[in-house]
Amino acid sequence: MTKVPAEQIVERLQSVVTTGKVLTDADALQAYGSDWTKKFSPNPLAIVLPKTTEEVQAVVLAANELGFGLVPSGGRTGLSAGAVAANGEVVVAFDNMNQILDFNSADRTVLCQAGVVTEQLQNFAKDNQLYYPVDFASAGSSQLGGNLSTNAGGIKVIRWGMSRDWVAGLRVVTGKGDILELNKDLVKNNTGYDLRHLFIGAEGTLGFITEATMKLTRQPNNLTVLVLGLSHFNHVMDVMQTFSNKLDLTAFEFFSHQAMEHVLEHADIPRPFDSEAPYYALLEFECLTEDMLDDAMGLFETCVENEWVVDGVISQSETQAINLWRLREGISESIAPHTPYKNDISVVPSKVPEFLVRIDEIVSKEYPDFEIIWFGHIGDGNLHLNILKPKDLPKEEFFKRCEQVNTMVFETVEAFRGSVSAEHGVGLLKKDYLQYTRSQEELAYLKAIKQVFDPNNVMNPGKVIDL
Repeated sequence: MTKVPAEQIVERLQSVVTTGKVLTDADALQAYGSDWTKKFSPNPLAIVLPKTTEEVQAVVLAANELGFGLVPSGGRTGLSAGAVAANGEVVVAFDNMNQILDFNSADRTVLCQAGVVTEQLQNFAKDNQLYYPVDFASAGSSQLGGNLSTNAGGIKVIRWGMSRDWVAGLRVVTGKGDILELNKDLVKNNTGYDLRHLFIGAEGTLGFITEATMKLTRQPNNLTVLVLGLSHFNHVMDVMQTFSNKLDLTAFEFFSHQAMEHVLEHADIPRPFDSEAPYYALLEFECLTEDMLDDAMGLFETCVENEWVVDGVISQSETQAINLWRLREGISESIAPHTPYKNDISVVPSKVPEFLVRIDEIVSKEYPDFEIIWFGHIGDGNLHLNILKPKDLPKEEFFKRCEQVNTMVFETVEAFRGSVSAEHGVGLLKKDYLQYTRSQEELAYLKAIKQVFDPNNVMNPGKVIDL
C-alpha cells in the first residue's frame, strides 16, 4: 500500500507513541498479525501498542500522511481474519489500553478502554453486585473493542441481546483522524443519526473504538441448566416453544453428538446421562421458586411423552451447571486441533430445522470423507457448521475443497433470507460472499459510508468492503 520505507514508518510511530510501544521482532509480528483463523499468513510491518486515544489518533494521522494501512488487534480470537495483517500493514494492538476508567452505580454504566478483556468487565460487574451478560467461550481473552467491532453475540443473546445492546456511548478515532464522542452515554438522544451503530460491527474499517461506556444490569439468580437429548433435530423448535411459553429462558443452545464426543475426549467432564441422542439441547433459566423447578420438570415430562426428548438432566448445583455448560462451550477448543473450516450462518429461529437439514445434505454429499460438527444458538437462529480436516490432508488442499461448496451453502442461506455471518464478522473470509446477504444497493451504500469516514482507505484495508 505504501512506498515509504519501512524504517521511516517505524521512526514516525516511535515518535508519536511516546508512552506506548512499537515492536518489529519476528515473534511479535507473528503473534499480533494473526487471529484464530489459519488460512492467511501474517505479514505486518510493525506492531504499535498505544496507551491513549490521542496516541491512536497520532498513528492514524501518520497512516494518512505516509500512506500505510492499519489493522486493529484485540484478543486475536476472531474467526473471520478481520484482525489479520497479511499485506504489510501496521497492527494497532489495544493490549495496553486495558483500564476500567470510571463506574457510575446510579446509571449502571462503566467506562472501559478498548483493551479491557470481556471477563475483566464481567468480574468488575460481579464485584459491584451487577451483571454484564454478553458471554462466549473466548471471554477470558477477547477484548471489548474487538467484541464491539464485530458486534459479538454468544450464548445469552436470546435473553440479553448482542454487544450492540449494551453500549451507552463510544469514543472513536475515525479514518480521517478525528476523535468523536458518540451519544454521551444518554438513554434518550433523538438528535439524528446514531453514529455509535456504524462503528459497532464495522470491524475497524471506519475507525477504531478506543473507549466504550457499557451498560450493566442486575445479577441473575440461581441460573439452572438442563441438557436434553433430542430424538430428532426436527423437534428442537417443539422443545424450545414448550419451555419458552412457560419460562423466561436465558439461553437455548444445541450441539450434535459428534460435537459432544470431542469435548468428552478432550476434557475431564462427566457424560450428562447414559442414553445417546443425535442432538442435544441446552437450556438455561432463572429458577427463582420451587414452583418454577416443578414447571421445568413438568415441561421435560411433556417433551418425553411427545417423544421429542429421549433423556435429560437438570443441574442440582453450580458445579453441575458449569459442567453442563462445558459440554457446549468446550466444543471450539476441542475441535481446534482438527483445523476446522467454519461457517457461521443464521436464519430466523423458526426456519432452523429445515435450514439445517438442507445444509447438512449439501455438506454430507460433497464431503463424505470429512467429519461434520454442528452446534450453535438455536434461540437466535445462529448455526455453526464445522468441517474437520483429515489428518493426512494438507491444509491448503482442505481449505480449497471446503471453499468449493461455499456457493451452494450460501445460495441456500440466501434462499432462506439468512446471513452468511451471524456473529463472527466478515473480515477476509466472508467478504466475497456478502452479496448473498446484502443487495447491490446496500453494498454501494456501505462503500459510500466507508469513503466518508476513511477516504484514504487506511483503516483495516481489504476487510468487509473495498473502496
